[in-house]
Amino acid sequence: MAVAEPARQGVRPVTPALFVRLKLRVMANNFRGQAWRIGLFVGGGLVGLFFAGLGFLLFAATGLADDIGIARLAAAFGGAGLVLGWLLLPLVFFGVDETLDPARFALLPLPRRTLVGGLFMAALVGVPALALLVATSGLVVSAGLHGGWFAALVAAVGVVAGLLLCVAVSRAVTSAFATMLRSRRVRDLAAVLLAVLAALLGPLQIALIGAAENTDWQRFTGAAEIIGWTPFGAPYTMGLDVADGRLWAVPVKLALLAVTLSLLLWWWSRSLESAMVGAVSGGPARAAKGEPGQAVDQLFPASLRWMPRTRFGALVAREARYWWRDARRRSNLITVAIVGIFVPAMINFTSFEFNGDVSGLTASPTTVGLSMLFVGMLAAVTLANQFGFDGSAYAANVVAGVPGRVELQARVAAFSLYIVPFLALVTVGFGFVLGEPAWIGVIGGTVAAAYGTGLAVNLGISVVGAYALPETSNPFAINTGAGIAKSMLSLVAMVGSAALGLPMIIATALLPDFWLWLALPVGVAYGYGAVALGTYITGDVLDRRMPELLQTVTPRR
Repeated sequence: MAVAEPARQGVRPVTPALFVRLKLRVMANNFRGQAWRIGLFVGGGLVGLFFAGLGFLLFAATGLADDIGIARLAAAFGGAGLVLGWLLLPLVFFGVDETLDPARFALLPLPRRTLVGGLFMAALVGVPALALLVATSGLVVSAGLHGGWFAALVAAVGVVAGLLLCVAVSRAVTSAFATMLRSRRVRDLAAVLLAVLAALLGPLQIALIGAAENTDWQRFTGAAEIIGWTPFGAPYTMGLDVADGRLWAVPVKLALLAVTLSLLLWWWSRSLESAMVGAVSGGPARAAKGEPGQAVDQLFPASLRWMPRTRFGALVAREARYWWRDARRRSNLITVAIVGIFVPAMINFTSFEFNGDVSGLTASPTTVGLSMLFVGMLAAVTLANQFGFDGSAYAANVVAGVPGRVELQARVAAFSLYIVPFLALVTVGFGFVLGEPAWIGVIGGTVAAAYGTGLAVNLGISVVGAYALPETSNPFAINTGAGIAKSMLSLVAMVGSAALGLPMIIATALLPDFWLWLALPVGVAYGYGAVALGTYITGDVLDRRMPELLQTVTPRR
């Protein structure tokens, strides 16, 4: 006689709502006793709602236009811009909120579909998702004014579908890119692909500006129609399709969105397992070379064997390895490379002809200096939370009693091993692309001054304004409320760096053309002096704040 399996009493099925409640509970626990986190969360919410209200008004205002083509332009281009923002901004600036770290679910017997669905629903709970929903709700008003209540209802469905699409694309891309960055075998390929993307962004932006100057509204309407049939614009143009009498387009676009959303969630589920397990193996470990008595030498990379075997040299070697091997740090280096190429091209050119000639040149020594000032500041702002990268591992330095000045000098030296060659390449490259090799002194001097002053400012911020990063294998993850902290610290650092680097721009503007080459040695000396002064002052602060800093950057479980 078969024995019946005993009923499992009191066991509730795992539903997406359970993940939402779990996220709210974890958020509440993280806020407990942390007034500054509550303040940052509230501040971020207010900023998000302000921009959400502004977007709502802009989208809703298109419903007052007599021509429905204006509303279609705003819906297609505005909606596509929002989707692209959710695709790119988490990679290069804001990161993604991982209050529910997927690695914490690794030992639980949860089906992949349940886990992905739960984490996806939990990702919908937050300020960014609410702000997006409020902003795009203006399309409901616009569609209702053009086509009545049924068009507004369809537009509301499209707004919700657009929200699901944006969240899914941000999670899938950041998770997949995080997995790629953890693998040493493909990190070089990732760097090449991103460099190609960075090289294409500038010409693409320049081409769009040229098209905007020479294209009439009718041709823009045609482009909006094409974008409306892509996943980027489909959810935001469905209501206007109803208002335009094209009811047949609604089920087609809904099917397109369903397929796209399914593919994105499937893609996310493939990389989610790697995030739960941890770092990807880079292959079998290689045996150390050298004699048995050379153990210390093996700690130094081959490119740094010339470093002195001192505490400073050891710290530089360690930090250099971290910047190359740690996925979170490496993603920041790639971000600097992307923006460092894109911003100067955007500022100094208005059009680009692919016959080998550069036209529409707006560059001058002053504009070039301003663009390079931003590049130098952006490179330095990467160190604004340098101790947050270490987390609890910083305890080793505290226990060893590393002097603050030595610590900061070593960190700056290791970071500069990667940044300075890139800045030199950008300097020489843009000097020849602009057709003004004599401007290389201006470009190099401004970059050196901005980078040096930026390091001086960011060293101080990294000691007094550090915050903890979540213990996760996703390099783009941030704690709840840390997004506004990251943004504010970056803004403060860049404003301070710009104020200190502005004298270099003024001096360059006053130099005659023949003496522009003097900007290079002056800028290098100015930047080096700023770094030396910054490490001297901040080193003393670090000596006094080591225990507090360790407590600040240690993630709370």
